Amino acid sequence: MVEKLNDIERKWYVIRTVSGKEKKVKQYLESEISRLKMESYVAQVLIPTEKVYQIRAGKKVSKERTFFPGYILIEACLTGEVPHIIQNITGVIGFLGVKGEKPAPLRLSEVNRILGKVDELAEKDEVMHVPFVVGESVKVIDGPFNSFSGIIEEINEEKKKLKVMVKIFGRKTPLELSYMQVEKE
Repeated sequence: MVEKLNDIERKWYVIRTVSGKEKKVKQYLESEISRLKMESYVAQVLIPTEKVYQIRAGKKVSKERTFFPGYILIEACLTGEVPHIIQNITGVIGFLGVKGEKPAPLRLSEVNRILGKVDELAEKDEVMHVPFVVGESVKVIDGPFNSFSGIIEEINEEKKKLKVMVKIFGRKTPLELSYMQVEKE
C-alpha cells in the first residue's frame, strides 16, 4: 500500500514499543505529529487489535486485545528527521528491521494480511471465546457438588453449559454445569 500525496511516497513500517504501552505510544505519536505539522509525512498510526469475549463473575465481558503486543503499524514517509522524531518518542524502542540500517517497509501482501485480519476480526466480533475443551479436567466450584473433580464430556456453546463426568461414591455420574460453576484444574 504505497500512497502518494503531494509527491510524498508513504509506506507501512513496524515500530517496536514497550509491551502494554501501545495506546500511550500511539497518543504520543499522534500529538507529536500534529504539533510538528507532519501529517503529510505520517498518514496513519494503527494498533492491530481483536475483540475477545470472556466470562467473568457470571457475565459476558468483551475486551479488546492487542493482536501484536509490543508493535504498532505506521504509514509514513521516512525522510529527513521523521525517523529520528518517531524513535525519540517515549515508549518507542525502534523500528523493526536490521539494527543500524534504514527501516525496512512491510510488503504490500503483509500489510493486506494484517489489515485484512484485523477487519475480519472486527466483523466477527460476536465470536465467544470458549474457555474449555472436551476431555479437559475441571473442578466444580459452585453448587451441591462443590470441590468434586471431573472430565468434560460435552460442551454446549449456545447454552454455555458443560456435561462433566464426576465420580461420586465410586460411580461415574454426568452433571450438567454452567461455565461459571467450574474452573480448570
